[in-house]
Amino acid sequence: MNILARNRSFFFVYLSAFILVSIGMLTYSKTELMQWVNAHHTPSADVFFRNVTYLGDGAFAVIVTVALAFCSFRFALMGAASFLLSTAIVRVLKQLVFAGSLRPLKYFEHSDWQYRVIEGLDIHSYNSFPSGHSTTAFAIFCLLALLDERKSRGWFWALMAIITAYSRVYLFQHFVEDVYVGSIIGTVSSVVVFLLLSRYWDQHPKTWHSRRIRFRRS
Repeated sequence: MNILARNRSFFFVYLSAFILVSIGMLTYSKTELMQWVNAHHTPSADVFFRNVTYLGDGAFAVIVTVALAFCSFRFALMGAASFLLSTAIVRVLKQLVFAGSLRPLKYFEHSDWQYRVIEGLDIHSYNSFPSGHSTTAFAIFCLLALLDERKSRGWFWALMAIITAYSRVYLFQHFVEDVYVGSIIGTVSSVVVFLLLSRYWDQHPKTWHSRRIRFRRS
């Protein structure tokens, strides 16, 4: 519980959104939730979410991990471990447990509903559950919140993860339930990695723990 208390800014925002979405999922069907999101759009939001969704991409996770190496090799390894663990879980669920799960474009293919998609956007048809981008976003931003010494800034990291996850529904790539579960996988993965590695390294300190990448001055 100490980790929740110390990072209450992040977890308050995340849990508030989590509860709100949980109520929505209990009240409305996946179709109704998708229709609501799809109906609320603007040209500026199209541009914004089309770009912000890359914060859940694997390439962004690699960039963050490398950036963490400039702070501490310990932080960078946590970033890599969190990303790899969350990605492995998602891959197993996507490829083995929920293989072939339909994405919105395929799910509503023969529906009378006139849904809206952004022109020119590459939209996938299968392997919808859970959302990999949402998982990665929550894994990365949750870990950044845990590592951030300014705990009051946790709300910002939570908001970034939530916005990235919402972009997946806005862009018609995933259902709400896909990003909902992805947020759980990503957050739990980072918390587990942070706790386990912190405890192990505290008990087995090494000289490289405090080292980081440095630029050499000529």
